[in-house]
Amino acid sequence: MVTAGEPAGIGPDLCLQLALSPSEADWAVVADPVLLAARARLLGLPVTLETVAPDAPPRPHRPGTLKVLPLALEAPVTAGRLDPANAGYVLQTLRTATSACLDGTFHALVTGPVHKGVINAAGIPFSGHTEYLAGLCGASQVVMMLLTGGLRVALATTHLPLREVPDAITPARLRAVLDVLHGDLQRRFGLPAPRILVCGLNPHAGEDGHLGREDEDVVKPVLAALRAAGMDLVGPLPADTLFIPKYLDSADAVLAMYHDQGLPVLKFKGFGRAVNVTLGLPVIRTSVDHGTALDLAGGGRAEPGSLRAALELAISLCRSGGR
Repeated sequence: MVTAGEPAGIGPDLCLQLALSPSEADWAVVADPVLLAARARLLGLPVTLETVAPDAPPRPHRPGTLKVLPLALEAPVTAGRLDPANAGYVLQTLRTATSACLDGTFHALVTGPVHKGVINAAGIPFSGHTEYLAGLCGASQVVMMLLTGGLRVALATTHLPLREVPDAITPARLRAVLDVLHGDLQRRFGLPAPRILVCGLNPHAGEDGHLGREDEDVVKPVLAALRAAGMDLVGPLPADTLFIPKYLDSADAVLAMYHDQGLPVLKFKGFGRAVNVTLGLPVIRTSVDHGTALDLAGGGRAEPGSLRAALELAISLCRSGGR
């Protein structure tokens, strides 16, 4: 099940482009068919829309046909122009798709990009897909992980202002995040004994406490306790030297302490081909590595590489029994 994300952004464009390509899976998008038809005309894409019910029997994807689970917009859409009136529509696509995955109708959720600002502008508190889906699924701890080209980077904190990060790195949170990361690398990715590199929070991993006490007082004790319990953890390591072959060649994943500590490296390596995965959910969820790109919407310049990679990873995880 795919959600098209922000209707004024490139999400609808990407779904239509992806529909033109062969796929190993039967997939459908939750969106307004009127929006998709208008965007297909604007882009000149020969895509036939097929309305489906949630319980429709699966059949192979046919290139040029896009199956749609219809959900009506709240207001008309102009490509590239945000409208808070459609914030409720965006969240309803997520609720509909998540429900269909939780009840087993669909096997995985693939999400297009949303615009957090316009949802908040509508008066709806929203910090991101990861946190919202955790609430829908009743998951007590989820972990954001992005991957590309053999590099996996997970986050101990996600969408927090930088000044709030140190207080959020508590022993309980760090232990819970590592439990989820380690468990899902085993369960979803088939790694029986994953090796995880852990970034220090402070420069030089705190320099033995001279550049902040968090790494000494929080990170090191948690890692020591989890190592004693059997996890293969390396760190805390200085983030400025962790992302080199010396360390990465023998690792399965990296845990960064905050959003902009690890993701710039990953996106430099594979932006446009990377995939965002939410660990700790009862369903498989993958997503694109980019935003709504309002300036590209409706212009025929959006690249579907990340959405294609997200769909292919979701298929792979389903087939490997990671559901």
